[in-house]
Amino acid sequence: MKRGVLELIDLFCPKAYVSSVFDVDLQQMTSRGIKGIFLDLDNTIIRRDAALFSPDVVRWLQELRCRGFKVVVVSNNSHKRVSDLVDPLGIPAVCRAVKPWKRPFRRALEMLGTEPRETALIGDQIFTDIFGGNRMGLYTILVKPMPGGEFWGTRLFSRQLEKLILKKIKKFF
Repeated sequence: MKRGVLELIDLFCPKAYVSSVFDVDLQQMTSRGIKGIFLDLDNTIIRRDAALFSPDVVRWLQELRCRGFKVVVVSNNSHKRVSDLVDPLGIPAVCRAVKPWKRPFRRALEMLGTEPRETALIGDQIFTDIFGGNRMGLYTILVKPMPGGEFWGTRLFSRQLEKLILKKIKKFF
């Protein structure tokens, strides 16, 4: 393949692929020099059809902070949905992010005060989270989406295309 095509493919490939956020190796993140973590919201740390975080997710979010990670939620969802969930936990957020555009990621970097090379992104979608994070030079981690409802556009278009890419990705993980 030509170099340009390979570089394009790399933009859609995460650096790590895990079943859930609970499988992210936090010690390895520290060893890599990761100081900040961008978290996608829906189907990454909460089901899209849920109104509250599970106790396990709340504990995991607390563990991130106890280990010294700076955390911000970067979500394409509405300000109300995001703030209702993260404000009680004191987690900052970028709402209506329009991922994969670079602007929300730049804003999140400013909020955390970290550089791209020391920041990870954890999300469940290749075309918004992983593509956007890779374009910014972040350490990208793809998680399997949580079960439950999805935005119709994600279900009909993105997930179908992701299946093609996941076949290739799974060979490396």
